[in-house]
Amino acid sequence: MIPKYKRVLLKLSGEALMGNKNFGFDNDVILQYAKDIKQLTEIGVEVAIVIGGGNIYRGMNEAETGIERAQGDYMGMLATVINGMALQAGLERVGVFTRLLSAIKMEQIAEPYIRRRAIRHVEKGRVVIFGAGTGNPYFTTDTAGSLRAIEINANVILKGTRVDGVYTADPEKDSTATKFDKITFSECLSKNLRVMDLTAFTLCMENQLPIIVFDMNKPGNLLRVVTGDKVGTMVSN
Repeated sequence: MIPKYKRVLLKLSGEALMGNKNFGFDNDVILQYAKDIKQLTEIGVEVAIVIGGGNIYRGMNEAETGIERAQGDYMGMLATVINGMALQAGLERVGVFTRLLSAIKMEQIAEPYIRRRAIRHVEKGRVVIFGAGTGNPYFTTDTAGSLRAIEINANVILKGTRVDGVYTADPEKDSTATKFDKITFSECLSKNLRVMDLTAFTLCMENQLPIIVFDMNKPGNLLRVVTGDKVGTMVSN
């Protein structure tokens, strides 16, 4: 089996790890994700991962919580490290060598993020998980995913979601929504389709980094995407 992409960045939402729970993570979901990621490493694909933190903490309205935006964002970054540790444990359980790199220093549990070190890890076949977002408030984990993908020279961003691609409207709310197999960055902007937040999206567009949006919860989909099957929606220039 020959992969279409040599190096990928997988972007997962924190909510995806919850499964059917209301908070935290579902061990069965983590194990399924770990097995899917292992399939990529077995065919020689170099994998890096960025996970959100919405299953543990989501930045809320400052007026409602009394927590200022910057403080809330740092809390969210710590949540992504917890998710990274959980996924790391799942990957190691299925025999995948993994490194957790954090944009915020916490030496006891994660290596500090150093670009050259991250590249060296993926070159050696280790799955690298990037925690703590960009290390700065006011930036989402989508932006962290785009930034890290560009920094490590990934060929594509794989955005794993609950939906099997980009639609004309939210398919969970609008039954008439139709799916795009391919769409350009410009079309997404003109149609106001929220694939990623605008900062992340612009980074990808300017650096000609394609995004594939696909359903991560269907076992085997990740391998199909990487080997070039028509799964999900390709967003490119």
